[in-house]
Parts: sequence; C-alpha cells; structure tokens
Amino acid sequence: MSQLALKATEALKEAVRAALLRAMEDGALPKAPLPEFTVEVPADRAHGDWAANAAMTGAKSFRLPPRKIAQAVADRIDLSGTCFDRVEIAGPGFLNFFYGRGFYGGVLREILARGETYGRSDFGGHEKVMVEFVSANPTGPMHMGNARGGALGDCLAAVLDAAGFDVSREFYVNDAGNQIEKFAASLEARYLQIYLGEDAVPFPEDGYRGDDIRVRAREFAGLNGDRLVKAGAPERRKALVDYALPKNIAKMKADLEKYRIVYDTWFRESTLHEDGELDETIGILKRRGMTYEKDGALWYRATARGAEKDEVLVRQNGTPTYFAADIAYHRNKFEKRGFSRCIDVWGADHHGHVARMKGAMDAIGLDGKKLDVVLIQLVRLVRGGEVVRMSKRTGKAIGLAELLDEVPVDAARFYFNLREANSQMEFDLDLAVQQSSENPVYYVQYAHARICSIFKKLAAQGVRPRDCTDGELALLDSPEELALIRHLGAFTGEIIASAQNYDPARLTRYVIELATLFHKFYNARRVQGENEGLTAARLALCRATGIVLRNALSMFKITAPESM
Repeated sequence: MSQLALKATEALKEAVRAALLRAMEDGALPKAPLPEFTVEVPADRAHGDWAANAAMTGAKSFRLPPRKIAQAVADRIDLSGTCFDRVEIAGPGFLNFFYGRGFYGGVLREILARGETYGRSDFGGHEKVMVEFVSANPTGPMHMGNARGGALGDCLAAVLDAAGFDVSREFYVNDAGNQIEKFAASLEARYLQIYLGEDAVPFPEDGYRGDDIRVRAREFAGLNGDRLVKAGAPERRKALVDYALPKNIAKMKADLEKYRIVYDTWFRESTLHEDGELDETIGILKRRGMTYEKDGALWYRATARGAEKDEVLVRQNGTPTYFAADIAYHRNKFEKRGFSRCIDVWGADHHGHVARMKGAMDAIGLDGKKLDVVLIQLVRLVRGGEVVRMSKRTGKAIGLAELLDEVPVDAARFYFNLREANSQMEFDLDLAVQQSSENPVYYVQYAHARICSIFKKLAAQGVRPRDCTDGELALLDSPEELALIRHLGAFTGEIIASAQNYDPARLTRYVIELATLFHKFYNARRVQGENEGLTAARLALCRATGIVLRNALSMFKITAPESM
C-alpha cells in the first residue's frame, strides 16, 4: 500500500480502538481489556476496502454477541481525519470500511510526487541483513536449481532493500575441504590420462566426471605440457587447482552477471581455515562441552540440541568437515561482521541441515532464531508439453548458462519468481519466449509499452500530461478506475509483506494483477475522455501506473520497454 494507505490503516485501527473505549465509557459495552484485532482487505471488495474483526475477537472479553459489539463500534466510531467515509456491519460482525473519494486522488498524487522512490519504506529500520544464495560448488557448472535460487535470492534481497533493510548479497565459495580434494584428484586423473592413456590412469570412484573437468585438464596441459606428469602428487594437484578453480569462479561470476546478479561479497571458505576462525569455532564448541572424541574423529553433540544424530566435525585424517566450516562461516556472519539476521537460500535437499545449523548457532552462544533458511524446490523444464532434461546444443543437462542462451533474462528472472520457493514449478521454455498475452512477462511488459504508446499518440496531437485539481481527479469514478487506483495504493504494503514472508513471488503476482487491471481500464475507458479535465485525470492515472510497473520490474532487474 502507499504511505497514504499505510497511514490510513493505522488511523483506522486507532479509530476502532477509540470507539471501543467510548462504548465502554457510556455502558454500551462492559469494561474489559481492549481485544487484539486485525484489519485486512476483504476477498470481495464489494464488502468494503478494509475489514476489522474486532467484534469477533472481543466476544470472549465482552461476553456479548459479535454483532452487538460491532453495532456499538459502528454507532460511536469517528472517521473524520481518516481516509474512510463509512462503515457497514456484515456477516457475524465484520466491520467493513469504505474509502472516501479523497483517498483515490491522494494515492495518485503520492505516486506522481515520489516517482521512482514510490513503494520504498523504512519498515525494516535499516536492520543489517545478509542474503546468501546460489553458493554453488565451484568444481562444476551451475545447474537449474541455482538458476531458480539465483532469481529468488536476488529478488528477495531487492524487496528487503525496498522495505528499508540494510541488505548485503553474498556468495559462499566452497574452495576448501573434501570437495576441493575430489576436484584436485579428478583434474589430476584427466591430466595424466592425456599423456599416459585412460587405461593406465584409473579415475577416482567419487571423482567429478563432467566434461568441464576434461576441458580444464586440456587447457592446463596446453599451457604446461607434460612437465608435471612426473612431479609429486601434492605439487601436481595444487598446480591444477590453482589454475582451474579461478577459471571456474570467473565463469560463475560471468554467468551470474549475465543473469543480472551482482554480489556485494564473494566469501571464500579457505579464509576460515587460513585465519584460524575454523579452529577458533571448534574451540568454542569444545569449551562449551559440545564435542567428544570417538573412533579418532571429533564429534559435535547435535543430539543435545534436538537433532537425531551427532555430527563429525573433524575426520580421522584431521580434515574438518563441511559442517564444521559452515558453523564457522555463520559465526563469521553474525559475530565478526555484525549481521543481525542472516537468510540462506538452499536447495530443498538441505532441509535436514536447517535445524542442525540453527542448533549449532545456539551451541556456540549465538541465537539460532536469527538464522532463517528459504528452501528451494525443484524445477521441471518443459518444451512442447514434454519434460526436458538435456540441452539440444550440448546434449548435457541444462544448466544456468544454457538456459540463458535459450531464454531471455527478463523471462528467466520473472518465471522463477512466479511461485513461492517452497513450491515445485514447471518452466515452459516455449512459453517463456512467446510474444503473446499468455506469456506473463510479455503481458506485463506490454502494459508498460501500451502506456508509453498512449503518451506518444496524444503528444502528437498536442495533448500532454499536467497536474490535476482535486476535482479533476475525482472524475475517476468508474469501477475500472477505482480498482486500478486501489491496487496502485497497495504497492508499498505488498513489498513489506514480501519482505516479511521472504516471498518475492508475491510482487510478481502483484504486477501481473496490475497489468490486468490496467488492460481492463484501457479497454473500458477512453483515455482521451469527454472533456479535457477527465483526459488529464486519466493521463495522471496512466502515468502513475507506468511508474509502479517500472518500479516493480526494475526492482527485479527486468526491463520495462517503451515499445513492443
């Protein structure tokens, strides 16, 4: 909702509270604590613009039927100074409130005055929040889950920023530990096979078998020849990783930047090993009695924090586990860098890790409740009604890079934000490139292009937008116009709700509905109205709609074209 709408709902709550107090003072209601209640938009706007459930929640306190309580409130409520002009009682005792005519003009004035800042608020109070997302293993290309997680994570960070939080985007680079050892062994085998033959050099059973490993090994051989064939394994593996890992990370950065994702920080796991933070964190767990030794390994008492089983922190060979590094990493986020809330965007296959990490934060003396995890469900790619797993170009599983070669970035970012993170989704490759109203991103972008076209056509006739009087804005009284303005007024509230619920898809749904309402208005009402004042008011409505469309799309780094 607009700042005007936000203030209106707060004023409405206060007016209901004041009416309840007056009813108790004059004896219409018995003396009792004021009930907690909510105000919300009714499912059917014919029932009002906002509804309060104070009569139902107060029934127990006042020991009266809800409708009697509702009547007492309706008889005594003072709506002067609010954006509402009347109240009706409905059903078992709902109090339904209707906006006055001045509200609609006020929404348009606010949007036109604030322009590209409309929708932003200070709701978050500049709380320092980190969103860590994608954090794909740098030993191979990014997959479809990373594509969805990237769009959701980046757009979640965007709505948090717009809602007034101090947001940092972060990518955690797993450049240490067991996966890097496997990476090194895989590269080494492919490198040696170039010179010694595949039969002579067995490939590690748990190695990475993708073609990307062969490519990096061939590149390395092209630069270094066979000089490391006879070197010691540690020297050879280090040289291979030192060459291949930066190349892989650079490719990740390039692919993500093509996806319009730019991180504030690329945090390397190796720094936790090098600067002693990992050992320091394990030391904290030891001092707090949360570890024990068994079979030559160091274990974390996860069961003491409600987990089903304990976890290894340091293996028998002295190598810390990924879990140990993850504890140190999250301690770094909270304790070392001072984030008050950390949000991790993980694949759904990590669901069992959520409680363990929260418990581990409590175990080292931090607050696990301040760690929030958004779990991303799987994506099914569909083409021609059939599930697609392989790229037509490469014959391999479709990853982020291949997707962006086939689908516009606008479509990819929009589509991956059509559903909540915890819901499975289908991505229709045919529909994503289709230029029709059936394609939701095209449908929304076309609404913006249509608005730009209106202004171009009228400008050619010498008609240009101007400031309107209150009386002219009051001419916008058709159902299509009022519904569109109400929706425009809800934008700030939708951003706040998206931030509160970690659900950027809510904004995508909002903008689709905004496009629908604008198309309905356009089809039902001539912008160039019966008189100049009405034309000016409708142009103001078009300008406001264009502003909100641009603000919503730009928040998600999706273009708002002026022509299509």
